[in-house]
Amino acid sequence: MAEIRDTKKTDALFEKIAELIEQARRHVVSTVNAAEVYTKYRIGQYIVEDEQKGRNRAEYGQRVLKNLSKRLTERFGAGWSLETLKNCRFFYGVYSSRPIGSTALTRLPAAKKVNGVDPIPPTKMRTNDRSPAFCLSWSHYLILMRIENPDERSFYEIECARQQWSVRQLQRQVASSLYERLALSRNKAEVMRLANEGQTMEKPADILKDPVTLEFLGLKPEAVYTETRLENAIISRLQTFLLEMGKGFLFEARQKRFSFDEENFYVDLVLYNRILQCYVLVDLKVDKLTHQDLGQMQMYVNYFDRHVKLDFEKPTIGILLCKTKKDALVELTLPEDANIYASAYELCLPDKALLQRKLRAWIDEFEGNSETPEA
Repeated sequence: MAEIRDTKKTDALFEKIAELIEQARRHVVSTVNAAEVYTKYRIGQYIVEDEQKGRNRAEYGQRVLKNLSKRLTERFGAGWSLETLKNCRFFYGVYSSRPIGSTALTRLPAAKKVNGVDPIPPTKMRTNDRSPAFCLSWSHYLILMRIENPDERSFYEIECARQQWSVRQLQRQVASSLYERLALSRNKAEVMRLANEGQTMEKPADILKDPVTLEFLGLKPEAVYTETRLENAIISRLQTFLLEMGKGFLFEARQKRFSFDEENFYVDLVLYNRILQCYVLVDLKVDKLTHQDLGQMQMYVNYFDRHVKLDFEKPTIGILLCKTKKDALVELTLPEDANIYASAYELCLPDKALLQRKLRAWIDEFEGNSETPEA
């Protein structure tokens, strides 16, 4: 018994020390990344301030940057090309106007203890009292600073820091127009929350995006394929699929069987959302959505709520991913309080410019309808 107690104590001590070492390593990487970002921010500031003294800024700036690039490369080696210096200048121009104290880093929730270990504070370097805070790598900011809409840029910065997206994942989310797809599924107040808080998860509708983009599956939009082939493609790229579905999703099963009255039924995909604390059932449809599909999903949801869900868990959510859908059919078929949703899926990246125009038109229409009519 004494040996068992000693082993348990050693295990607990090992986990604490291991977590501390892992945190320290992450902190070193974070510190190095922050140092690079702040250095390039200040370089951009120096370049802009120097250019403002020149009479012909364009000609003067180009000549100075070429000479500066050559001399920096001679002293410090590769990494100081003319393009890099231009990016530094552009980066400063974009982020120097950001309000002080309103940054992605300051909006992140406080880190929790892991294995009883207090988290190492995140790196929050500042070059001076008027500098904004940064929490991502230079490669991330090379993508973010190209986003023209400040609200959209803020959303991606918050989500990237919170979800720890890699550069490739950030590229994919921007290319798939995640911000616009989420915004078009929300009301005006919640669109503003996207920019200030990122994606909040408080109710079932918060997980929705329309369309769901599945370009990573490699299926051609014009190709003929079955629901089984679509499901197999999703399983083969499960990590990317869960990222596309949104925050907090975990995979439990495919073709989950349940039986009653001597009949077997199968749910295509069973997911769990740890933030909402509920099951999310996904059914795949390669044709247009029908009222029979909606009724079947209602049965699946009822079964999970009555026979699978635990008392502390929230009601089950049902999502039908379909090639085409009609909102009127969904509204007429389901009761108003149904926890079932239909989302179209696309096998190619959406037209970002088109979604941006839709979003602007939607906001303009909302603001127009909100105006108080004249007496």
